[in-house]
Amino acid sequence: MSDKSSSSGFAFVAGLVVGAAVGALAGLLFAPETGEETRKKIAEKSREFADDLYDRFDDFKESMTDVLEDVKQGTAETLAAVKKTTSSVIDNKKEKAK
Repeated sequence: MSDKSSSSGFAFVAGLVVGAAVGALAGLLFAPETGEETRKKIAEKSREFADDLYDRFDDFKESMTDVLEDVKQGTAETLAAVKKTTSSVIDNKKEKAK
């Protein structure tokens, strides 16, 4: 995945989350309830939003950890293959030189 597509995907998700939060807040502010009830709802929704955001960040962090492990594994396998090929070439050159 390119940097451009991953950053635009993140921007879309961030915009979606912020938009949902703003919409929920606007709905609460314009609801026909007392100030105390509205403040309680805002506090509750804020906690829910923060919890959801932490969960999403943890999921993102976990997926990035998995990706990095895959990259490390692929790099190690590629390095081992290069070493093996290089050793073969060197051994063949030594054999021909004798």
